[in-house]
Amino acid sequence: MTKHKVGDRVGVGCMVNSCRECANCLNGDEQYCLKGMVGTYGAEDRDGTITQGGYSTHVVVTEHFVVSIPDGLELDVAAPLLCAGITTYSPLHRWGAGPGKKVAVVGLGGLGHMAVKLAAAMGAEVTVLSQSLKKQEDGLRLGATSYFATSDPGTFEQLAGSFDLIINTVSASIDISAYLQLLTLDGALVNVGAPAEPLPVNAFALIGGRRSFAGSMIGGIPETQEMLNFCAEHGIGADIEVIPAGKINDAYERVLASDVRYRFVIDTATL
Repeated sequence: MTKHKVGDRVGVGCMVNSCRECANCLNGDEQYCLKGMVGTYGAEDRDGTITQGGYSTHVVVTEHFVVSIPDGLELDVAAPLLCAGITTYSPLHRWGAGPGKKVAVVGLGGLGHMAVKLAAAMGAEVTVLSQSLKKQEDGLRLGATSYFATSDPGTFEQLAGSFDLIINTVSASIDISAYLQLLTLDGALVNVGAPAEPLPVNAFALIGGRRSFAGSMIGGIPETQEMLNFCAEHGIGADIEVIPAGKINDAYERVLASDVRYRFVIDTATL
């Protein structure tokens, strides 16, 4: 091992291997490995073994998939950045969120709260689109300048043609065509949530404004390191609740009930 040394502050994210030979891997997009990237949780590794996930006291992984945690980030708030942080940073970065851009974030949960923080730090004007206004105070605290309830039909009329970029973080079926109408000319709606059902799209919602509907997952290792450095520079961490290992099942039930603000982190000392 040459990339890291004993005592370094490091992290392992959502993937632990890839072929590292295909065009995507060589371009730093290991998450889109043409031969299939290896996920950290319950995936088949290149040698046929099954990966065991992160609920453990130790993990063995090739150094290529280990990132450095900058000194400016506490380890507990940095842990979710390796999932929610990079999942939202990647599309914001790739679609040019920044000064002069209007970005909408659909949903204010584990992914959405990071999207708001990151987009605001990039200099974009951020709006949260949520089912209700019950998290409005949180959204504004995290960096949004506006917050609208999508349960109000007037929201879609008021915001038509407003946004350069929409990041959809919810894993539920929504009316994608209605949200596409909120985009400016050449705007993009990027899906990072993973609903079980297909998301139908009216072609005219795309054609009418030269709009794009895209998807994105985690970033590659270079972009993940870039994201961590950005977060350290801007003082960004996930909003977390640290729990002991014995509370994992309780935490899962709370996730199903939407009773977490906004990520659980397990104290591995309790494993």
